[in-house]
This record gives sequence, C-alpha cells and structure tokens, in this order.
Amino acid sequence: MLERFQRFAVYYAPHAGSEFWQAGTSWLGWNPETGQNVAHPDLGIDLARLTQTPRKYGLHGTLTPPMRLSCDPATFVDGLEVLAQSLVPVDLGDLQLTAIDGFLAVVPRVQPLPLTDTAAQIVRALDPFRAPLSEHDLARRRANELTAQQDALLQLWGYPYVMEEFRFHVTLTGRLDTTAMQQALRAAIAWFGPALEERHHLDALCLFGEAEDGRFHLIRRFALRG
Repeated sequence: MLERFQRFAVYYAPHAGSEFWQAGTSWLGWNPETGQNVAHPDLGIDLARLTQTPRKYGLHGTLTPPMRLSCDPATFVDGLEVLAQSLVPVDLGDLQLTAIDGFLAVVPRVQPLPLTDTAAQIVRALDPFRAPLSEHDLARRRANELTAQQDALLQLWGYPYVMEEFRFHVTLTGRLDTTAMQQALRAAIAWFGPALEERHHLDALCLFGEAEDGRFHLIRRFALRG
C-alpha cells in the first residue's frame, strides 16, 4: 500500500468526527481519509476555484512538509510510531480565521510555545528519514524570495518554515486579491464559526501520502502518548 505514494508528509488533522473536519473537508472539496471528493457548500462564492490549490493536500496543518524518503516507507512508519509515543498532546489555543501572505487560513490567536517546540522536535526526529532535496526542489523553494535565515533552514532541514520560522496554519484558499479575500473571509466566518469555538489539540501525528495524481491521502493517525 505504501509503495503507491511518491512523497510523505506529517500533518495535524482534526478528528474525522469533529465539526472542524466536516466543515473543512466540505470547504475544500476533498476528504483525504476516504479518498473521495466532497460537495462544496453553497456559500455564494466560487469555492471550487478559490480552494483549487490547497484541495489536493486536504485539511491539515503542516508539521513536516511533503518529502521523498531515504529509506523504505515501512521503516519511516515505524519511526513515526515511536516518535508519537514520546510526544505529549498540545493545546492549540483559541483559533481564528486570518489572511496570511494572501491566502485564508486558520491560525492560533497566539501560537503556544509548546506547539512550536513540539513541531521542532518532530522535524529533528524525522529528518534522518528524508532524502536530500534536488536542485529543482531547492530552486522552487527559493522562488519565494526567502530570507537568509529561511534559506539556511531550507538547506539544513529541507524546508524554510521550520524551527523559529514555524507558524502553525490550516490553509483554506489559494492566494486571493483583496476583494476575493473579503468575500472568502465572510463566508468562512459563517461556515467555520461553530467549529472554531471548540477546543483543538495536536494529539496525533497524521501520516499523509501523495498519490500519482498529486492528491494527498490520510494513511494513518498516530496518537501522541507521551
């Protein structure tokens, strides 16, 4: 089964039965746990177009980005399971909708320090399983005008937005202009309002895999048991 995936990522994902998961999968139009498309709600905006970029990843918050492995996938899964057993669940705090670099996302009002620290532990622990970036991958990341610090993190960890640059977020749209952002934000406040009033925790490492068509599938949840 694991061999069908070309890249793997470790994400935060809400519980499948939660309001956040149900609202988010409908908003994006893709359920990575079932591997099925989901009908968008009628919110008066073109959700199919606005969510085209993040749809393939599914509802998630990145902990380690999509990467090619330097080992057999089963070895990586074993390492992920051992890591999850050592980590303590983290309260994400109060969540809110906001614009980040032109796209709409769900973020903590104030990012908890334990969340930042746990994300760093995950990156360090899983980096030995990561294959080195290709020159193409490096060039693609550097096209985003990275700072010197971000470029250093890219070379060290394979991703520029880790460690001190880590900002937890659950992406809901592609990049939008001002008018489209205002419309999307109004729709998202109405659609996600009840779900974001719940308490949310990082209490599992969710293994996602990228299939040949570019869609990401939720393979397994590893509960944090530290």
